Amino acid sequence: MTPSQTRPASPPSKFRSMIPGLLLVVLLSIPAALLGRAFPLLGGAVTGMMLGIACRQWFTPGERCLPGIRFASKQLLQYSIVALGFSLPLQHVASTGLHSLPVSLVTLTVAFVVAVAAGRALGIPGNLKVLIGAGTAICGGSAIAAITPILKQDEHDTAYALSTIFLFNIVAVMLFPVAGKLLGMTDAGFGLWAGTAINDTSSVVAAGYAWNATAGEYATIVKLTRAMMIVPVVVVIAMLYQRDRADGSIRRSVPWFIVMFVAASATNQWLPAPLIGAVRLVAPLLIVGALTAIGLSTDVARLRRAGWRPLLLGLLVWVSVAASSLLMQKLTGAL
Repeated sequence: MTPSQTRPASPPSKFRSMIPGLLLVVLLSIPAALLGRAFPLLGGAVTGMMLGIACRQWFTPGERCLPGIRFASKQLLQYSIVALGFSLPLQHVASTGLHSLPVSLVTLTVAFVVAVAAGRALGIPGNLKVLIGAGTAICGGSAIAAITPILKQDEHDTAYALSTIFLFNIVAVMLFPVAGKLLGMTDAGFGLWAGTAINDTSSVVAAGYAWNATAGEYATIVKLTRAMMIVPVVVVIAMLYQRDRADGSIRRSVPWFIVMFVAASATNQWLPAPLIGAVRLVAPLLIVGALTAIGLSTDVARLRRAGWRPLLLGLLVWVSVAASSLLMQKLTGAL
């Protein structure tokens, strides 16, 4: 074996090896983003994942595409979370959403307790129950995207968790306004319910503004506050799932992209408006690309073998979160 054969590939060579897979991801991400704009209830991320899964059924990407697909499904997830931080101003969200924290903390706790307990009772393997619990508790696909790199989760489980979460997003957008009318909720009450009990930001906005503009604005602020819980939740999960490391260092347990996410959020108020606008445009596109790559890595036959149990778990967690949000509002007099 010659020295050139044993020498590791240089960065340019590594990048060139990723080009075919990245081109495939981009080729699918562009129509996914456009379709997501046309059908906001699904969104570009879900559309990209579905296109990736459909493409995988027509043909299995060759070896030349695998490095780029792996990069997009893992590292690109981390970059998208950092980019999201620039659109979440810490001080504004904290001050305007402070009164929603008790309800959000209860629903977050309920989501994880029900996900772990019911997931164990249903015999759901691996960390899929954690992904479903996090997606329901915090902010849907963004939370799943943030936690996946820590768990080093199988792409198939990630895709299944996303599919489960977004299925109930669509149901919530149609069901919540009707249920709110039947319950005689106020604008603020409905906004608080939608903001704490619906998973994805786009679905929260859709349901809130389906009620009226006041509820839509309130729900959006509550949802942004809830989204900030990505940071402590991911740090805790990182510590729990990496506690078996030899050094046991908390510093080493915190993923770099979470530190950067906090730093990005802290700098939001000093950034020029055009730059923030550009980031808000780029961050969703990065998530679309990452989830498209996850779709390309997904074996539907394996999803079928997972059966009905993860879907039932998603339903149990979602109903528990919605009910606990209403109960907290009742107890605090907000309902």
